[in-house]
Amino acid sequence: MMAIQQGRILVVGDIMLDRYWFGEVNRISPEAPVPVVRVQSSDERLGGAANVARNIAALGAQAALMGVVGGDEPGKKVAQLLQAEGIKPFLQADPSVATTVKLRVIGRTQQLLRVDFEQIPSQDVLQTKLNDFIQWVKDFDVVIFSDYGKGGLQHIPAMITAAREAGKWVLIDPKGSDWERYRGAHLITPNRGELKEVVGGWNSEDQLTAKAQQVREHLGLEALLVTRSEQGMSLYQPDQVMHVPTVAREVFDVSGAGDTVIATLACGLAAGQSLPASVQLANRAAGIVVGKLGTATVTYQELFAS
Repeated sequence: MMAIQQGRILVVGDIMLDRYWFGEVNRISPEAPVPVVRVQSSDERLGGAANVARNIAALGAQAALMGVVGGDEPGKKVAQLLQAEGIKPFLQADPSVATTVKLRVIGRTQQLLRVDFEQIPSQDVLQTKLNDFIQWVKDFDVVIFSDYGKGGLQHIPAMITAAREAGKWVLIDPKGSDWERYRGAHLITPNRGELKEVVGGWNSEDQLTAKAQQVREHLGLEALLVTRSEQGMSLYQPDQVMHVPTVAREVFDVSGAGDTVIATLACGLAAGQSLPASVQLANRAAGIVVGKLGTATVTYQELFAS
């Protein structure tokens, strides 16, 4: 058994609240050709970077979350949920913005609509966050930057430098096509689509390897982990490439699977496992989480049951 409980992991990034409205659909609206959902129940879960922290806590490691929320009801809800999950909150409240909320309307397990509420945090709040990060980073083993492109990671180059200088593992879940700002991290974990956005397409495994290694070298990364859905995962390091086949099981919902992957990876590294061993662990966790509905997590017991 692994010493996951000792691992201390700091997640920094775009914090969201995932809201779900569940209901029955029995008719089409007379006002427009859309289904009418009669809402019967609702649920609220930590989303974005907060879901990464939630995955870490579910595995039994010590999780802390740093980011910006609004001075509003969803921001307070995020703080409550963090407390309930045992996640240490380093939240900056920015009264000038609304907390990012993703509202999903579900009719009979089918997602019918998603409504997003989001704003970019102010410069002053982000500067305070950077100063706090430089102070706090020394208390952790691994730092995860969870980038959802919502503006919470504008100082990421300075944060990567501070984390590296403090001797910490730096893992990044990237967003968008500008990866220059991730320069100097240990590892980034794009999915197939995200990698394609940066390097273009590929026609063969050799071509993919060449492109992946090229971007890894260009950014000064120690490794690049590409999650490839049904094709499993590929880890690119300077001296080797490791392909991990997917753990075959029924896929119910892939939302949040990337969060589970990077969280499990961090837990493995914080527990002293090698990078390849941590990738195997993350692959197993991904196989479990895609069999669950919504942004779900994997427990220590589930991960080591086999």
